[in-house]
Amino acid sequence: MRGKMGVMTTTELSLTTQAAPAATRCCAPLVREAADPEVARDLARVFKALGDPTRVQLLSIVAAHDGGEACVCDLTEPVGLAQPTVSHHLKILVEAGLLSREQRGRWAYYSVVPGALTALAGVLTETAR
Repeated sequence: MRGKMGVMTTTELSLTTQAAPAATRCCAPLVREAADPEVARDLARVFKALGDPTRVQLLSIVAAHDGGEACVCDLTEPVGLAQPTVSHHLKILVEAGLLSREQRGRWAYYSVVPGALTALAGVLTETAR
């Protein structure tokens, strides 16, 4: 029997789902190991950091500099933001493991963490297979 408006009730839906034979289930079995909770948290932090267009642009600018390193003073003008705002975005990229920071006197220099982008690309490539 159907509930109001011809929609199956929760009990009917539960019974229908439980009774479905294995051959008609919609889900395919896993063919490789899925990300464990710790890896998933780390990836989420990286994706969250890259979820802001300014941070993607900053990472790209740093990577495009000679030697893959840029001073914070060289990063404010290209993104059109004040230095404190740029520093905040850079801090998030550092915490995500994409950039490293080195203080040299008054200025902070940022560089791409070796292998960070390759590792991220590898994770995305594995997921797409």
